[in-house]
Amino acid sequence: MAEQKLLFHPSLALFTDFYELTMAYGYWKAGIQDKEAVFHLTFRNNPFQGGFAVACGLEYVIDYLKHFRFADDDLNHLASFHGIDGKPIFNSEFLKYLSGFRFECDLDAVPEGTVVFPHEPLVRVKGPLIQSQILESVFLNFINFQTLIATKAARVCLAAEGDDVVEFGMRRAQGIDGALAASRASYIGGCSSTSNVLAGKLFGIPVKGTHAHSWVMAFGDELEAFRAYAKAIPNNCIFLVDTYDSIDGINRAIHVAKEMRAEGHKLIGIRLDSGDLAYLSRLARKMLDDAGFPNVKVVVSNELDEHTIASVKHEGGKVDIWGIGTKLVTAHDDPALGGIYKLSAIRNRNEKWQYKVKISEQTIKINNPGIHQVRRYFKAGENIADVIYDEGTDLSKGCTIVDQTDMTRQKIIEASTSFSDLLVPVFRSGKCVYEMPSIRDIRIKVHDELERFHSGIKRFVNPHRYPAGIEKSLFDLKTNLVLKTKKLHQAAV
Repeated sequence: MAEQKLLFHPSLALFTDFYELTMAYGYWKAGIQDKEAVFHLTFRNNPFQGGFAVACGLEYVIDYLKHFRFADDDLNHLASFHGIDGKPIFNSEFLKYLSGFRFECDLDAVPEGTVVFPHEPLVRVKGPLIQSQILESVFLNFINFQTLIATKAARVCLAAEGDDVVEFGMRRAQGIDGALAASRASYIGGCSSTSNVLAGKLFGIPVKGTHAHSWVMAFGDELEAFRAYAKAIPNNCIFLVDTYDSIDGINRAIHVAKEMRAEGHKLIGIRLDSGDLAYLSRLARKMLDDAGFPNVKVVVSNELDEHTIASVKHEGGKVDIWGIGTKLVTAHDDPALGGIYKLSAIRNRNEKWQYKVKISEQTIKINNPGIHQVRRYFKAGENIADVIYDEGTDLSKGCTIVDQTDMTRQKIIEASTSFSDLLVPVFRSGKCVYEMPSIRDIRIKVHDELERFHSGIKRFVNPHRYPAGIEKSLFDLKTNLVLKTKKLHQAAV
């Protein structure tokens, strides 16, 4: 993804929230910047009221860390910040410290394309407190958005049941990188191509497209417009047929298709962008078949999402390719994943870890203490449960999984059950040790992963709740630590 740097200034160190830098300065001033810390990036709820999420965005994280540094103009900008007393917020010694700042942490992550569930760490960072803290905002930006869009794309492609899905939401996306990241995540989630030409270049995604209504309107009539397009691009013709009247447009597309065939060319498809898509797609299929064009594709668009696709299919629609724009790239019905990045352990170098919890009146907002790994158990090719466990825990005799939000929901896993651990090494002491798979391989991984889960988690309405929870001894440790922390802070008051 090195080409990504062409879009931005080479230094993205200031792509962060201000409080990350003020905390970093505070750690440095307090002399605790080199304490070792562990942070986990997780999310609390499945998006879209669904049963799963698809991890995405790690390539952005890797690219960012490989080039992470504070450039001179970054430091000059920070030097211009002043407090209410008119004095600089950051002193010159701290800015000099930042000038030599290089990433030195260990980073483990769930590979992109992995199906994941609430509270499971997608990224774990272990290293100097100041470094692991300063990465919070940018990591959340990368992982939150792309995980959200990859999940939406996976849902759309599940609804399409193997039909091609083309992403063309660039014009409705949230800015330039919103569009690029959405195209990337959509392809990973299962879309077969994008209309975004730059995304195609940067990420190696197939690029597809048709023409707009303006093309038809620019000519004297629809037949003339179709003929002109066929003459200009005879090897890439999909006619948009609903500019004036869909049925008339299909008839004219068929007429030009016959002319193209006589000249040795083929019409790829016709596109419907309005009206009753179930009815019109059935009619279009019949008209094309009756005219001798069974291989001409029926493409539909018009504010589609997984629910619309499922409805059109339920009503007998005959659609070959689905064009998805706004509701995919903006995650229309759930605009934020709500991922979090929390400190879970800290220590002085070579001393014992101190596990940490954040206390909240909302149980779901109390983080898990410790240094976590996720183990996925499976039988006969189907995933049956995930457990979040502390890295030092021996699971050789099996384990008990406790639901994070309802301790009465527990699942016992026998010792003989097959498993794999999800977090893999990505950086060690600041050096990348992970070989990033191709975007096509990541896309295939999503499909293969979803095949290994019970169909219930893939339902759009009231999905099955996959057993993914916290290992019993870690749950007990967390409970005791919460009670102890509350008692200490109440006594302090």
